[in-house]
Amino acid sequence: MPRLLPTPSQTVGPYLSIGLPWPDGPYVVPEGTPGALWIRGTVHDGAGDPVPDAMIETWQADPEGGFHHPDDPRGEASDEFRAFGRCPTETDGTYGILTLLPGPLPGGGGTTQARHIDVSVFARGLLNRVVTRIYFADQDNSADPTLATVPAERRDTLIAAKTADGYRFDVRLQGDGETVFFAL
Repeated sequence: MPRLLPTPSQTVGPYLSIGLPWPDGPYVVPEGTPGALWIRGTVHDGAGDPVPDAMIETWQADPEGGFHHPDDPRGEASDEFRAFGRCPTETDGTYGILTLLPGPLPGGGGTTQARHIDVSVFARGLLNRVVTRIYFADQDNSADPTLATVPAERRDTLIAAKTADGYRFDVRLQGDGETVFFAL
């Protein structure tokens, strides 16, 4: 009997750009929603080049700090706020998600987590997605228990800069200035 070998690992691409995006994916809220803002950025590889076929996925609390999920009674009842966004990068590596600023969340041991958005990044060459968070430069992040675990010299890779219509959050997959990613 022939010896069977394990199937080799596959990366998350290139088919993710065919089957996963949908027209409303980048819109956590509809355009024109009061308080809506854009999270925009560029995904870069280890050499600093833009990644034209990555995908950004976001999951976040509503402005009051609740999740739009049946298991969270604090979650917003509105169907206008999905809490989930998905956007493929353009040929220049850029992406954009239209959303609302999330509220602070209760943390363990009576702590409070700062306003943040959970982010998954899918791209060619990755065997699994990588996961990070977006914090906001103009918000109080000082007491966030998760951010406190990140070495001070690397925290800036998790902080989105304020722009005219929202925030800018670039992702560096590896190399100098690599974005901090979290093990799940």
